[in-house]
Amino acid sequence: MAEQCGLMKPLTYWVVGEALRQTQAWRREGLNLAMSANMSARNLLDPSMAELVSGLLASSGSPPDRLCLEITESAIMGDLTRTLAHLARFNAMGIKLSVDDFGTGYSSLAYLKQLPVQEVKIDKTFVLGLMRDRNDAAIVRAALDVAHTLGLTVTAEGVEDQQTWHGLIAFGCDTAQGYFMSPPLPPDDLAVWVRKGAP
Repeated sequence: MAEQCGLMKPLTYWVVGEALRQTQAWRREGLNLAMSANMSARNLLDPSMAELVSGLLASSGSPPDRLCLEITESAIMGDLTRTLAHLARFNAMGIKLSVDDFGTGYSSLAYLKQLPVQEVKIDKTFVLGLMRDRNDAAIVRAALDVAHTLGLTVTAEGVEDQQTWHGLIAFGCDTAQGYFMSPPLPPDDLAVWVRKGAP
């Protein structure tokens, strides 16, 4: 709806600004946490977006590597040439870049080597059936092998149980997210959870 109404730019500006504000609040509490924010296809085609993000970084004082911008495969493939130029600018600023929902778009593995990204996130549709479906397991293993060969880290989305958690550890997955670890939390509750120690 935001894209259809022309509100994607101000919404993204607000979201990234809030993300940086929160990382700084955590840093003052002694927690050196990073924050991720989604980028839409329209954001990636906006020639002023990199400048806006750079300004937010400067005004917040947050280190660039504490911000991760997540981009879906479909957004990347909308206009590959222009998208690559924008991603290169974000990368030059020191911002971490991640391909979100990997495996559900159109790039498969063919374009991965061209992208100036540091991480891929395997979509939960493959992770949820990891321990029951050998095809899902094969896809997850293949994504891990290719990403690691390219020097990328891998995050598995949608980890809902301990069995899947242990399966991903056995596969050599770098990080994971999902309700097995914790449901979404407000910032103050997250700080308490981090200090108690993750599972």
